[in-house]
Amino acid sequence: MKIGVIGAGNIGGNLTRRLSALGHEVSVANSRGPGTLTALAEETGATPATVTDAVRGAEVVVVALPLKSVPDLPSGLFDGASGDLVVIDTGNYYPRPRDGRIAGIEDEELTESRWTERQLGRPVVKAFNGTYAEDLLNAFRPAGSPERLALPVAADDPAAKKTVRALIDELGFDTVDAGSLDDSWRQQPGTPVYGLQAGADAVARALSEASPERPAEFRG
Repeated sequence: MKIGVIGAGNIGGNLTRRLSALGHEVSVANSRGPGTLTALAEETGATPATVTDAVRGAEVVVVALPLKSVPDLPSGLFDGASGDLVVIDTGNYYPRPRDGRIAGIEDEELTESRWTERQLGRPVVKAFNGTYAEDLLNAFRPAGSPERLALPVAADDPAAKKTVRALIDELGFDTVDAGSLDDSWRQQPGTPVYGLQAGADAVARALSEASPERPAEFRG
């Protein structure tokens, strides 16, 4: 599968490592340009790219950026993309330590990924946002293992959700259907499932126990 990864930080970098190791054709981009990705490319075999080139021809694009950086992506980035392209949003809203107050999230009471979707002009699937980056490298297990961790996945498009869940299974994790993108508040920072390292039953239970009220420490 041809996969573009936008963002080479902890999550983006480790997804680049794992997806490349699984045999996918990965292009990775960041805000500083391909020349800064030489070491990661040499380590993984991924192709360093501009953001535009990472999207071109991709079947899946992972957006692994700070939320405040999403509006800085090139305008019309996905205009020429295939209708089947799946976009994964791994982002979280951290208003106080990093992002500043984002009015569209707080005043309109949008889920973080619904806001991201509006910025991108493209439907997204919310996944990996509560995953520890090191778990992507060290905690994967074969299907059926009692130690296999599960990740929640939220999206409006059943086909896109199916693609992402299959990709996560290939990475060595179970998944739990977390509903639509408007339900994705259940996996935002401050909820019981955020950062939870547990199997599918515990993840499903944590999703059901979430409160829709955004915790004070995650409000601007």
